[in-house]
Amino acid sequence: MTINQDTFTGEFSYTIDIKGRVNIPAKFRQSLAPENDQTFVITRGMDPCIWVYPLTAWQIIEDDLKDLSAISGINRSFIRNTVRYASSVTFDKQGRIMLSSNLLNYAKLKKNAFIIGMVNKIEIWDPSELAKVDKQNLTMDSSEYDALAEKIIL
Repeated sequence: MTINQDTFTGEFSYTIDIKGRVNIPAKFRQSLAPENDQTFVITRGMDPCIWVYPLTAWQIIEDDLKDLSAISGINRSFIRNTVRYASSVTFDKQGRIMLSSNLLNYAKLKKNAFIIGMVNKIEIWDPSELAKVDKQNLTMDSSEYDALAEKIIL
């Protein structure tokens, strides 16, 4: 089975080294399109995790953010909170990327990390934080999931 370029699926368990580096799974690195030049953009997620975008996907996000009017206070706040923690990272020969201390603290990452493919991006989670969010999601109304599934699954 061939995986589309810049498409990420699956879950992997890794450790963060003393320097704040974490491995990007080989499966994810191999699906990264060549035009990304082995580069991701990392930033805060909406949940307490780190979002990792292929460079080309992030450039599309930036273009969309440029279209938001800076006159609107909510737009300025959204743009600020989306881009202020963003930085580009290139993986090294071992497939590792460097995570900033700011992002590590935000996501409450210490030693262990779950790397999760989210189709167009990657999430990096502290296992205990992910368990909390998963538990909260169990209380969601299943009809919301059903409505989403109807939009996607034929």
